[in-house]
Amino acid sequence: MSWAAHELEAYVLQKHLRTPVSFLAILVGSLGPDMLTKLPVYGLSIGSFSLKASDPALYHRGWPGVGPTHSLLFGVLVAGAVLALTRNRAWSAGLLVGLWAHVLTDTFDSVGTMLFFPFTTQHYSVGLWAYAAGEGRYGDAAAYYSSPGLLWDLFWLAMVLRSLPVLGRREFTEVVVPRDPRPWGWLTRHLGGREVVALAVYRAYFVYGACRIVGWFAWARFLNPRRGDQVVDFTWGGPHWVEPVSFPAASVAQFLSSTAWGLALTAATVALAWATVGRTLWRRAGPPVVAAV
Repeated sequence: MSWAAHELEAYVLQKHLRTPVSFLAILVGSLGPDMLTKLPVYGLSIGSFSLKASDPALYHRGWPGVGPTHSLLFGVLVAGAVLALTRNRAWSAGLLVGLWAHVLTDTFDSVGTMLFFPFTTQHYSVGLWAYAAGEGRYGDAAAYYSSPGLLWDLFWLAMVLRSLPVLGRREFTEVVVPRDPRPWGWLTRHLGGREVVALAVYRAYFVYGACRIVGWFAWARFLNPRRGDQVVDFTWGGPHWVEPVSFPAASVAQFLSSTAWGLALTAATVALAWATVGRTLWRRAGPPVVAAV
């Protein structure tokens, strides 16, 4: 689970995707799987009402649970439904890119994601840092920003800064708005016709992501009352003072078998969906909006 990467990756993708896709759709896709599922992971208590998953990792990424939202086919289903309902290629493609980016980014923690669900519930994980959502919001923040998770967020921050023109007025007016004119036009009109305010809205999630890194790191390392015990651990899979959660395969043979089966059936399903429904919906949607460069 990444604390700021999902906000920042949308800007990197916007910069490097030269095909006409909606930035707003990429951002919604990048944030979507956690927006739909995160509340019971950390828990919520209001008076006598309490909402918290008994097994946060299984609920968030597994099955039974909402783990299918972190799969490749979920992105295909959402993108296909949006294409059918709106006939908007830029939004359909942007949602697919954003959702897949989220799914792949989350493979870097110890739990990983079920990439090829429903054909296999095998989790795919790089295991770079320990998944610690079961420790609650503050425990998770302490673990994440004391581990390679911090380096992961800094990597995405550096990628945006390396592509800094993506935050500029020219990129916004000549690429972002023409690719998705309706929502940006509506926003500009309701902000008194001031494009500068719409530009600020466009930049807001970059500022939010950067502030999350600075703010939560400062809390974890300088304000956390347990910082003396919850020390920095940049080793692979750290921090090792928290019990990492993972769902490994029973054996190498099972992993390889599940992967081959899942990959083949996922690819076949996507190809069949495109051949029978997707291609027709794409044609009916008409040509995408092309940015004025």
